[in-house]
Amino acid sequence: MTAAVSTSFDFAAYLEAARLKVEAALDGSLGPERPESLREAMRYSLLAGGKRLRPILCLAACELAGGESALAMPTAVALEMVHTMSLIHDDLPAMDNDDLRRGRPTNHKVYGEANAILAGDALLTRAFEMVALRSPGVPAERLLAVVGELSLASGAPGLVGGQVVDLECEGKSVDLDTLEYIHLHKTGALLRACVLTGALIAGASAELLAALGTYARGIGLAFQIIDDILDVTASSEVLGKTAGKDLTADKTTYPKLLGLEESRQRADALVAEAKAALAPWHASAAPLLALADYITSRDR
Repeated sequence: MTAAVSTSFDFAAYLEAARLKVEAALDGSLGPERPESLREAMRYSLLAGGKRLRPILCLAACELAGGESALAMPTAVALEMVHTMSLIHDDLPAMDNDDLRRGRPTNHKVYGEANAILAGDALLTRAFEMVALRSPGVPAERLLAVVGELSLASGAPGLVGGQVVDLECEGKSVDLDTLEYIHLHKTGALLRACVLTGALIAGASAELLAALGTYARGIGLAFQIIDDILDVTASSEVLGKTAGKDLTADKTTYPKLLGLEESRQRADALVAEAKAALAPWHASAAPLLALADYITSRDR
């Protein structure tokens, strides 16, 4: 049975309040960097807006596990830094070769390819600094577990490995298992890290961590399915990035493999599975349940 979100929960207000807190924390996380050109390139992409779903997932998971979201904020910032690094690098000519991100020219179009690569590198390493050195009040053993999860998500077992397979599969026939391998690593691994690290900071039980892992798998794949659908149904102006680029790159996507209608049905089923995993905690899981629904209802 799918867990229902309490009608008294104001998700829009929650999302906006959390986003503003994350934005303030992101703004305070950089500087003064030397040289100034590096700081500008890092800030350009990190503070470019966006939904901030990844850090908000981290904060919500921490709250669900009984922790204070403020304790998880440095880790939430770290997760957004890793995500931003992946966007900067994915947009490079050697990768997805994109000119538009979050409604603005991509980092390498403004600062050059070399500076974009280095800005991404600097954000990735700053992420681990945020966890290890800027997380007061969190027991060291919990921070060590967070570092481990962040390492797995951002390296070869996670988004880097997923990106390599994604690039290798361009122009080739790909089955559903391979497609889901790509997205469970390229997109899903970081989303999984978001919910697990937030819960780890709060000292979550093994039972809750397992349920959150199931939840993360469901929303991770659903998120990518909706991305694939929007790539062929929405405009660049709405998306804030180049529409139709997967088709141009001859990538296998869910709509290409399953069709739009079946892709939408699969996303809905995955979200239902994700929400069902949190059914035992439904009374305090309203933000995570609402975030799951938001993933399939978004238009960008």
